[in-house]
Amino acid sequence: MIGFIGTGNMGSAMIGGILKGGIYSPSDIIVSDASPEALERMKGDFPGIATSSDNKEIARKAEILVLAVKPHIYGPVLTEIGSLIPPTTITVTIAAGVTLEKMTAWLSDKHRIVRTMPNTPALVGEGMTALCPNGNVAAADLDRIRAIFSSFGKCEVLPESQINGFTSLCGSSPAWVFMMIEALADGAVLEGIPRAKAYPMAAQALLGSAKMVLETGKHPAELKDMVCSPGGTTIEAVSELESHGFRSALIEAVRVCTNKADFLSGD
Repeated sequence: MIGFIGTGNMGSAMIGGILKGGIYSPSDIIVSDASPEALERMKGDFPGIATSSDNKEIARKAEILVLAVKPHIYGPVLTEIGSLIPPTTITVTIAAGVTLEKMTAWLSDKHRIVRTMPNTPALVGEGMTALCPNGNVAAADLDRIRAIFSSFGKCEVLPESQINGFTSLCGSSPAWVFMMIEALADGAVLEGIPRAKAYPMAAQALLGSAKMVLETGKHPAELKDMVCSPGGTTIEAVSELESHGFRSALIEAVRVCTNKADFLSGD
């Protein structure tokens, strides 16, 4: 049985992916939340799953326990249920700044813990998740967790030293992409394209471009060069973007975001 403490967007996205992928049946899923309204919503969204208002019940029953709560809630939740979680349970975190060291302090050095960092595109089945297991997690255990996160996107195993960089690259970057879509659409509106059409056009252009990187295996620079004809419109725009520090701004965004994540993690 897989248990979820918390019923927010990410927990819901995970449950949706798990059910869609056939990894678990509804009867194998149990969720808890302090809000009766949230539990009713989960029953409606995912018929057949079990719900509870008691975190302790989840802790006792789950073979895989997903802590789908905000980072500042981890301490109170684990203070409540930590002594009830067997070391054989695979405990999964999905919160920024909750390190394996912190989890070990709340549980024990014998517990199986997988630190993960999914991103919001998981809500539409296109997530990118980093997985970081502690030394007690066997290969077969990690395969089970990998299957869960692969059900709503892609995942990669990373050492914990790279998690904060990943948080910047994949966790925070959707916000920057949304800003880019908005700005491109504004430019299109300036040129007379209706806004209702500009947003989906810009979003599709980014989606298609990303798929070209993933599916062709070509270097992004090579794909960029394919669009830039000598003396053409695209290279003119590339020159303008470079004059405003387009690439350096993105590099700096990743750097400062990682620094902030390091600070929040206590690194």
